[in-house]
Amino acid sequence: MGVFRMPSLGADMEAGTLVEWLVNPGDTVARGDVVAVVETQKGAIEIEVFEAGTVTELLAEIGQTLPVGAPMAWIGDGEETGAEPKPPEEETRPAPKERSAPALPAEAEAPSEKPAQPRQEPPASAAGASPAARRAAQEAGIDLVQLKGSGPQGAIVLADVEAQMGQATRTSRPAGEGLSDMRQAVAAAMSRSKREIPHFYVSHTVETQPVSDWLAQQNAERPPADRILLGAVFVKAAAMAARQVAALNGHFTGGGFVPSETVNIGMVISLRGGGLVAPALADVDKMSLSDVMAGLRDMVTRARSGRLRGSEFTRGTLTVSSLGEDGAEGMTGVIFPPQVGLLAVGAPQIRPWVTGSGVEPRQVTTLVLSADHRVCDGRQASRFLVAIQDCLARPEEL
Repeated sequence: MGVFRMPSLGADMEAGTLVEWLVNPGDTVARGDVVAVVETQKGAIEIEVFEAGTVTELLAEIGQTLPVGAPMAWIGDGEETGAEPKPPEEETRPAPKERSAPALPAEAEAPSEKPAQPRQEPPASAAGASPAARRAAQEAGIDLVQLKGSGPQGAIVLADVEAQMGQATRTSRPAGEGLSDMRQAVAAAMSRSKREIPHFYVSHTVETQPVSDWLAQQNAERPPADRILLGAVFVKAAAMAARQVAALNGHFTGGGFVPSETVNIGMVISLRGGGLVAPALADVDKMSLSDVMAGLRDMVTRARSGRLRGSEFTRGTLTVSSLGEDGAEGMTGVIFPPQVGLLAVGAPQIRPWVTGSGVEPRQVTTLVLSADHRVCDGRQASRFLVAIQDCLARPEEL
């Protein structure tokens, strides 16, 4: 029997609040199944198990705040999904009592302590609700089936629940507190990064006119929903460069650098309410440009509707932060620990550029790599940026 523990969803996370259980005792789970929704300073996040088994007992109650590593559930017939194995002295622990459903928050229990009703699988419309919407609906006693979603693909979002409640703000916390929490989370992570990581920076301006022209030709034959943006090209090029320069792809943990066998590119996403998150796409170096673009679209949509998974916050091996196509010319970024590199991509600019024996107005883009000096040096950082330049010169090979 193994114990499923509160996972760490970022270097700055110390605890999380259980918002919802998505499994009951007796349910069978497979690797990667979402079993619960946890709220952190970054918002509501779906968390997964990483081994197969059968849920024996739910140890945490909805509304309970648990530190990272705290036991949340017992899972039998499989290996442990948490941090360390169960201590030997606990092997004689009596079999858990059967429970019909996870406990409700204390404030939601009736004085008569009526027995909890068995959890019903949500209908299709309710299953498409964001974690924040599900929590607000539960607190207000609103049936999600009765709501029409205004989110992506008809998903029910928090605003839909609030409209049904006839109020403009959430009842569970004061207005504006979420923004403050997010900024505190960003501040904690970035302060730690600048304290602990000896940053150095290398910049390189590359011509992106050829890749922009190539994208224009490719997108002319595609419907708008399938068009590839320049940002996706930079993400794929960064992944290919990271494959060549392994010193920038991995984590610095336990006093040493651990290179990653996979290239998982994190993408900095700005949230509508303020703050940033940096979930990662897995195996980007093996994806086509079309798949990278589709993955980024999906990730941005889910990030802004509170439907990211915990693994997307922890699997990143290198992060890309793009200012978009209408932003500033350049930026120097801060590394997301425990990663060792961050690529900041400036907005494309039209500049005089030497082409052959002449000078022409061409589109160029400034790249700034922030790197951990404990792991690599200027020569390796330079190789990384030149590798990206080479990829951009041959976009058809991406």
